[in-house]
Amino acid sequence: MTPLERHIRTRLTLDGPMTIADYMALCLGHPDHGYYMAHDPFGAAGDFTTAPEISQMFGELLGLALAQAWLDQGGGPAALVELGPGRGTLMADALRATAAVPGFHEALSVHLVEMSPHLRTVQRKTLAGWDIVFHDDVTTLPELPLLVVANEFFDALPIRQFLRQHDGWSERLLMLKDNALSFAFTEPRPVPDLDWRLADMEVGQIVEMSATGPAIMGAIAEKIAAFGGAALMFDYGDAPSRGDTLQALYKQQPNDPLAHPGKADLTAHVDFGPLAEVAEEAGLRVQGPVAQGVFLERLGITDRAQMLARNLDDAALKSHIAAHRRLTHPGEMGHLFKGLGLTPPGAPPLPGFDP
Repeated sequence: MTPLERHIRTRLTLDGPMTIADYMALCLGHPDHGYYMAHDPFGAAGDFTTAPEISQMFGELLGLALAQAWLDQGGGPAALVELGPGRGTLMADALRATAAVPGFHEALSVHLVEMSPHLRTVQRKTLAGWDIVFHDDVTTLPELPLLVVANEFFDALPIRQFLRQHDGWSERLLMLKDNALSFAFTEPRPVPDLDWRLADMEVGQIVEMSATGPAIMGAIAEKIAAFGGAALMFDYGDAPSRGDTLQALYKQQPNDPLAHPGKADLTAHVDFGPLAEVAEEAGLRVQGPVAQGVFLERLGITDRAQMLARNLDDAALKSHIAAHRRLTHPGEMGHLFKGLGLTPPGAPPLPGFDP
């Protein structure tokens, strides 16, 4: 039994069942026992590998796309922001690729939204030489044009699950049953926020809903609408949400989400619909969702891959080819992962979203 499981059991005994959102928040962000708070989950030694860790090309192309948005909007002081920056790999690749954009680096301040003290230490090393401003959440980001990138950020935000019934919705909750952590559904009740899903959901289907994701998106969208900038957000998912997508990774293998609280990564597929909706309500132009592979190809990833391949051979070349395929092929990350692009009203669209 993990230390966090003991804590959760105590809470369930004292307070009764908890939502999946509360369970995810504890598992990932508990200050002492949360998954992200004390160790590095990324790369071969961790539980998963994200696109920036697969190849430098991902961060390079996203950085250049944001630099193009900065140029299109007239330049000037701006904040380059990453949400959930992992080891800082994406940001390092973006900064290296944009070094030749005239005036870009001189105009930038670099901001990372990161809650983990351990990962902040790693990020400082990765981005040595840059004066990094850290934020616990997006509410403290500066009143400047924001150039925001978020990769596999929204999938780790807490979700709630509801089962469609004939006479309403039953929420899936965590409880103790026979002295074990277990999921069970409540009695059906109306859920006004899900009234719009009654027409497209069949009885017995599950819908997932996040309050945190749209709130974060709304805060970012309001600042971009007010001060300018752009955002690129990539994650796995689709729109609208349908089905149980809660999943756990433990020691690089799929696992029961209840098996190792605080020691396993918990994620769920992102519903891009509510994220796009709150951005549009703030007045932004929303592009996408577009498949990650299509987006990267439109930005020229194959040309970049061929350029990098000139100096590689043998195992390094095979690894490079495999990385390109993994990022772009529909059978790997190319279709499951999708991106949204945000720009203020009147600004030119972001590259990569339209042919």
